[in-house]
Amino acid sequence: MAAAEKIFVDSSVLVHAHDLDSGLKRAIAEHVLKQLWQDETGVLSTQVLQEFYAALTSGIASPVPRRAARDLIHAYSVWPVVTLDAADVLAASDFEERYRLSFRDAQIVVAARKSGAALLLSDSLQPYRSITGLELQNPFA
Repeated sequence: MAAAEKIFVDSSVLVHAHDLDSGLKRAIAEHVLKQLWQDETGVLSTQVLQEFYAALTSGIASPVPRRAARDLIHAYSVWPVVTLDAADVLAASDFEERYRLSFRDAQIVVAARKSGAALLLSDSLQPYRSITGLELQNPFA
């Protein structure tokens, strides 16, 4: 049996899944993440975990206590987590210019590619677009 393709998850999907005020987006994100847990196909980066923690503790209307946010980071840390090095930062700078992305989004794309993911789930990138073989999809679109 072939291994399922990896799916890179941006911080926005994680945040919506754990934000009590996200409504329909919360239900969608919870469903997506539940499937990724079951299939063991989710992939993250340290950048995603940092943004997730910051958003949960101070970037949403009903912040999560820091201890609970740390527990969530710990839970998601069992997924493969990509770290970027200096060469990756340079690649992100190139992608930023070439694909007209924000530098933040370019770093996410580089991390997703580095992870070997076939799909990147994010609500901040243009959905149904492909960048160097990586499919971008907005699960909320």
